[in-house]
Amino acid sequence: MTMIRSFTPTPKRPGELGVHSLDHFSLTVPNMAVAESFYKSFGLELHANRNQLNLGCNGNPHTFGVLAEGPAKKLRYISFGAYEEDFVPLKQRIESVGVKLLDPPPGFDSNGIWFCDPDNILVEVKVAEKSSPAAKSSFEMASAPGGARGAYGRSEQQQVRPRRMAHCLLYTTSVSRAIDFYHRTVGLRLSDRSGDGVAFLHGIHGSDHHLIAFVMSSAPGLQHCSWDVPSVNDVGAGAMQMADKGFSAGWGLGRHVLGSNYFHYVRDPWGSYCEYSSDIDYIPVDCDWKSEDRPHEDGFYLWGPEPPKDMLVNYEAAVPALVSAE
Repeated sequence: MTMIRSFTPTPKRPGELGVHSLDHFSLTVPNMAVAESFYKSFGLELHANRNQLNLGCNGNPHTFGVLAEGPAKKLRYISFGAYEEDFVPLKQRIESVGVKLLDPPPGFDSNGIWFCDPDNILVEVKVAEKSSPAAKSSFEMASAPGGARGAYGRSEQQQVRPRRMAHCLLYTTSVSRAIDFYHRTVGLRLSDRSGDGVAFLHGIHGSDHHLIAFVMSSAPGLQHCSWDVPSVNDVGAGAMQMADKGFSAGWGLGRHVLGSNYFHYVRDPWGSYCEYSSDIDYIPVDCDWKSEDRPHEDGFYLWGPEPPKDMLVNYEAAVPALVSAE
């Protein structure tokens, strides 16, 4: 069993109970070598851990993703981080709303709380260091003065390497139910939504506009994971970087309305996406964000090319779940 470590609980919203971060996500993929090639090309740090592959970021010791080999690409679980003093109260809160706690899946070393959401997505809550940012991430939009060059040669372009994971977007069979469930259990709050099509949730102890989001589908699954980079130039350079490695399918450059971030999505080998993201809105620990329900045209993007026709096709829909809630 892993030891529960003590962390300094700062920043923290006084008198409120909730998780502080989306600590990591976990997938099964049908070919670990292909996964390693894709995520390494994307600019992530990869570390082998027994029969798994951990995803990290340059200069950041945190593990944001855990990959294991399986028959198909499948979301295994999501894990939230909580402050140590909130762990027992969160456990009591989750049980008080009628959610059944589960044993960790076989082979998992965990002292966390495990349960399934209404879509049978496996969820962990554990004591962890806050991995969501404590302030809005820096954004570079420099302009060269007169008499100086503003762009360098392509041969001088360094590999784009994300600073951290920004968020995950999950498929759900009911957006409204997901909003209610994750608020009642782990204390997430609605940032914005677009009807019953998509919703974005933030952490109460200071987080980006969303650390997790939900989009309507016939079944659960992972639509994309998003990774923070410092500038629009990095978003565009990341797209070129992936195209040069043979991963040219995707969507961007564009800008979202809800969250405001600049984006480029790269299609992974299994039909989901990795997003280069920059300059997303930030909700400080002391901010009471006023959520809005925007029309459909605002739920997707402000400007950019037309998205691929299968952008929201859930290729996990026919894949069996890791664990049953029954």
